[in-house]
Amino acid sequence: MYDTIIVGGGSAGSVLAHRLSARSAHRVLLCEAGQDTPPGKVPPEILDSYPGTAYFDPRFHWTELKVHTQVVSHNAPDSDRPPLRKYEQARVLGGGSSINGQLANRGAPTDYAEWVARGAEGWGWDDVLPYFRKVERDLDFDGPFHGKEGRIPVRRIMPEHWDGHARAVGEAFRRAGYRFLPDQNGHFEDGYFPITISNAEEQRVSAAIGYLDAETRRRENLTISTDTQVMALLFEGTRCIGVRALVGGREQEFRGNEVILSCGAIHSPAHLLRAGIGPAGHLRDLGIPVRAHLPGVGQRLMDHPSISLSSFIRRGARMTGRTTRRHIQVGLRYSSGLEGAPRGDMFVAVASKSAWHAVGEQIASFILFVNKTYSETGQVRLASPDWRAEPVVEFNLLSDRRDLERLMGGFRHLAAIQLSDPLRAVTSDPFPASYSDRVRRIGVVNTRNRILTRLIAGLLDGPAALRAWLINRYVVEGFTFEQVMRDDEALEAFVRKAAIGVWHASCSCRMGREDDPMAVVDTAGRVRGVEGLRVVDASIFPVVPCANTNFPTLMTAEKIADAILAGG
Repeated sequence: MYDTIIVGGGSAGSVLAHRLSARSAHRVLLCEAGQDTPPGKVPPEILDSYPGTAYFDPRFHWTELKVHTQVVSHNAPDSDRPPLRKYEQARVLGGGSSINGQLANRGAPTDYAEWVARGAEGWGWDDVLPYFRKVERDLDFDGPFHGKEGRIPVRRIMPEHWDGHARAVGEAFRRAGYRFLPDQNGHFEDGYFPITISNAEEQRVSAAIGYLDAETRRRENLTISTDTQVMALLFEGTRCIGVRALVGGREQEFRGNEVILSCGAIHSPAHLLRAGIGPAGHLRDLGIPVRAHLPGVGQRLMDHPSISLSSFIRRGARMTGRTTRRHIQVGLRYSSGLEGAPRGDMFVAVASKSAWHAVGEQIASFILFVNKTYSETGQVRLASPDWRAEPVVEFNLLSDRRDLERLMGGFRHLAAIQLSDPLRAVTSDPFPASYSDRVRRIGVVNTRNRILTRLIAGLLDGPAALRAWLINRYVVEGFTFEQVMRDDEALEAFVRKAAIGVWHASCSCRMGREDDPMAVVDTAGRVRGVEGLRVVDASIFPVVPCANTNFPTLMTAEKIADAILAGG
């Protein structure tokens, strides 16, 4: 019998397990479907400061998960559905923090003011900042915005250590009129900056590494059970009393006073739906008895829509690996000028290397995403009541035209920067890039791809005419740079086809007021209509913040852990 059973050992689950088990009388079970990353035995791909190897490693994924990113028309059910795309969700202790880009930012004060306006009382900027500070140990800055004693170290690669491409980008941003901000996590304002990363001494520090260290693991009241996939939530009436799980291939049941779902914005709502908690009509269609009619479960799923503008990097400007393996060293936050949008509604991550292989070392990318997105019509539904079946996931990324138009405008804006003198000196052959199935296949780490990309890289370093032909023939997918710059219809078609999320799935079990019919949990993560069950992860965000979602998720877990320990 446990006091708390945590389902999902990702970022939120790692924080909760550490904080709740700090009270010695509180017995905690942490269940994680993936493998452990114990101290001293963390896979080198996860420890790597460059995330591209872990991110493409199927050992750390839910390999069958595929999603729709383009808008799915429910008014024309007989029309062709958009293609399914693989959506890398982590299946390993530490969750996304074990494979993600290690970008450590928080969002804007206006984000959390909107959380309060949407019903998350007590989650304003002044309420959440202390928990952001509690998460981090900032190795560069002190002061009211920064923590110095947290479990996750953060740092920046300063301009004197940038590679040639990143330095050229910084100069291009400066000439475009942007201010240099030494501290991305200081005052939230427009400008370019060294990207803040959850990394120390050139190694990733995941939530599992930071919160489930050797000392924490020695606690007698904490059990960490990996290779443990939860099949079902157990109930007596409307009270959740435990879980049924497959542990190393063997079925077991665990009982607890409270169960916390921390499986992310795709799998947490799926667990609720299979337990009969969600929209009654959908549940009845699948033959699932309705335990609690909560229309918001799985609804209003969000992510940040993103596209890329890539280019070939000349030899002297490429990453050398002498000082860092970090491929994203500089970022840009800017304002689109869209009426009603807050400042800093757009974000650009600058990758000076696009993949682990030889061709990736030759390709730079502006990764542009809508920081403040208005598209919130995505959804998670069950394909089947079977716990083995992945859910149906529709992001509907560009369902709000304001997001489409800002990506189009952002592409033109970045194209002008790409064609400026500082970047012309170190790059050539710009092209609109797609994260296609072909890119994914060649991104898998194996000997075949290593040999193939070396051969292609040798040709790309050859004559300019050959390089241009190869890029247009084998790299570009459907749209050339000249096409999209010359033709607005081509640009729109490219953006609609190529836009993907940036793995910031969120908002599918939103917290809100009791009188909000779409609110799934209260401000302490408690699921409405049942007892003994909470959700604590990015799914409970009222709206996705203007940030990579890992640090907001860590903050959320810290804040709710405090509430639980205080009896809330």
